[in-house]
Amino acid sequence: MKSIRIKSLIIHPLALGLLLVTLPAAADDRSFNQNERTDLEKLGRKIYFDESLSTPPGQSCASCHTPAAGFADPDHSLPVSRGVIKARTGFRSAPTAAYAKFVPPLYYDVDGGTYVGGLFWDGRVNSLAEQSQFPFLNPVEMHNPDQQSVVAKIRSGKYSGLFRNVFGNASLNPYNYQTAYGQITKAIAAFESTPLFSPFSSKYDLFLKGKANLTPAERRGLALYNDKANCFACHPSIAAPGQPGPMFTDFTYDNIGIPKNWSIPFLKLPPNLNPEGTNFIDLGLANTVAKFDPANAADQAGRFKVPTLRNLALTAPYGHNGYFKTIKDIVHFYNTRDVPAANWPEGEVPETVNHDELGDLKMTNQEENDLVEFLKTLTDGYGQRSDSRGSE
Repeated sequence: MKSIRIKSLIIHPLALGLLLVTLPAAADDRSFNQNERTDLEKLGRKIYFDESLSTPPGQSCASCHTPAAGFADPDHSLPVSRGVIKARTGFRSAPTAAYAKFVPPLYYDVDGGTYVGGLFWDGRVNSLAEQSQFPFLNPVEMHNPDQQSVVAKIRSGKYSGLFRNVFGNASLNPYNYQTAYGQITKAIAAFESTPLFSPFSSKYDLFLKGKANLTPAERRGLALYNDKANCFACHPSIAAPGQPGPMFTDFTYDNIGIPKNWSIPFLKLPPNLNPEGTNFIDLGLANTVAKFDPANAADQAGRFKVPTLRNLALTAPYGHNGYFKTIKDIVHFYNTRDVPAANWPEGEVPETVNHDELGDLKMTNQEENDLVEFLKTLTDGYGQRSDSRGSE
């Protein structure tokens, strides 16, 4: 990849928490307590599904990370999720919260020449607890004015007693709100680390155990995945040492050349929320690297976390900006991006686009379809009733 120079690399003020954007939904937490082993996890569930913790009330973590939608946003009417104030959205698609507990902290792999790990699309935090700090306070998400207000809502809420049972009678003290806020995020992280979020229960998981058979199309798709389509290079279909199952991501970063998504309402938000207006460009990992290695940040511009492909059939739209509406759309993009006749728009950050591993894979339409069929086998809950993953 050739390096680029960017005259000014600015960390956008709203890049502090846009990936856990939340939407109103009638999510009921009572179906999921069988996954909890501790009161801390039970408390995390209460917080995760609590729609009173936004300003105004109406959103929770579960609203845009719903179990039945693969822990992503169930509302596909926009490429990105709406905030509690309906006219506001972020500029990135809410990713799945499933399997996030396996993401390592951000580090630079010298041998691979790439950054690895970190949460959010741009890797800016290193733990589930750290990640859950931001959505509460983001003006285009849950819109709370400060940490104190979030703590105050829980202090006056129905499960304040459980909170004190977990963290002690002195917790939720308004004069020690920073500690209480950290305890809130610790509880969320504990719940997100339960088996509910990482069941390894897809058809492909059962296939690996000899308990399910793939159809001919799915088998052809698997062969393409591991060879001609080159998916395996960044989304390995086998478990790495120490992993309980395939992660379908190597946790690295790449710029696959996704075009700018002009349909994101964020581009038309007022200057106090989007100072750049329609000129806004999402620099991805570069904003994170700029904090500790500004000299090399420009080389990371346009690179985003390689997402897990687990539950892909449930988590549309696809890409960091929700550019692709269907699995077929993004597969076709991978296959034909560099084919002139396909007429794809230029990538939002063209200077760092990966032209080595995708773009002209020479797959036929049937091969694309077979690959899509295999990707559908990565949906958890295979053989179970649809409501076994939770209902809204």
